[in-house]
Amino acid sequence: MTTFDEREAAFEAKFAHDEQMQFLARMRRNRFMAVWASALKGDTVQQARQYGQELVHTDLQHVSEDDVVNAVVGYLDGLADEAKVRAKMAELLIEAKEQVLSESE
Repeated sequence: MTTFDEREAAFEAKFAHDEQMQFLARMRRNRFMAVWASALKGDTVQQARQYGQELVHTDLQHVSEDDVVNAVVGYLDGLADEAKVRAKMAELLIEAKEQVLSESE
C-alpha cells in the first residue's frame, strides 16, 4: 500500500467516524428535545420517552431539521413558536455533541 493509499484510507475512516458522531449527537439532541417539549406540556416521563422515540423515528425517515422542528412545533400546539424551537435545538445539539465526544474518549 502506498503512502497515498494509506492517507486516503485514514481520511475515509475519519470521515466515517465523524459522520457517526454527528448522527449520534443528532439522535441525542432529538431525545433532549422530546424531554424539553414534554416538560413544557406537563407530560409524564413515559410520554416523554415515547415522544423521544417518535422524534428519532421522524429524523431517521426524513433526515431534515425542518421535519423535526415541525414535529416539535405541532406537538407543543402553540406553547412555543418555530424560532424558540430552533433556538432550543441549536442549544441542545451543542450539549449533545459535547456528551457524545466526551463518551468517545
